[in-house]
Amino acid sequence: MRVIGSGFGRTGTLSLKLALEELGYGPCYHMQEVMESAADVRVWHDYARGRPVDWREFFAEYGAAVDFPASIVYRELLEEFPDAMVVHTMRDSDSWYESTLETIYQGTTLIPRWMRRTVPTAGRWAEMVDMMVWDGLFEGRFEDRAFAIERYESWLEEVIAAVPPERLLVFKVADGWGPLCEFLGAIQPDGPFPEVNDRESMLRRFRRIRVATRSTPFVGVGLFVAFFGVIRRFRRR
Repeated sequence: MRVIGSGFGRTGTLSLKLALEELGYGPCYHMQEVMESAADVRVWHDYARGRPVDWREFFAEYGAAVDFPASIVYRELLEEFPDAMVVHTMRDSDSWYESTLETIYQGTTLIPRWMRRTVPTAGRWAEMVDMMVWDGLFEGRFEDRAFAIERYESWLEEVIAAVPPERLLVFKVADGWGPLCEFLGAIQPDGPFPEVNDRESMLRRFRRIRVATRSTPFVGVGLFVAFFGVIRRFRRR
């Protein structure tokens, strides 16, 4: 593990993932990887319930990790990988809140009780996200805008206090390759910085899943699996 991302979801973490992989720091772990592996969902679910994880073994295949849930455990990862650099992605606090409220905050509400029983991995994923993010990091108060933004901003203060300044980059993806490459000592690619905004596609998928889960369970499960991919891969860590 050479790079650890400590920033919250919806701060450009997917763009950072792609950028790090292009720079040779991949593969980079992201919530996408969690949702593509039932085995990983189980590990994170167990962790949320208090079971320790051998991070060195778990991330053996990865050169970097960004986004929820990995960013929540950045301190543990720093202890395990003391030579790793830390990149903290940020964006304007108000736009971050609005984006998060409209997109990933809605994620666990897509999974009704019957689906949690029918697709156990979906239930574990939703429970893990609730325990680690919405009920954990945000103490069940994410809909309190002022509290959520204060938590978002205070997280940066905690990161700055915890990480030596020479190993920390506070990064906005809008700034492009320059700051990131300078920080990592990497050669800047010729092409543009990968800026990925999946908000609209995510919202379209959410709408389709909501309609399906309110009508036919079979269709709802199919759409959920197609979107999240949680039962596609059963890697052994």
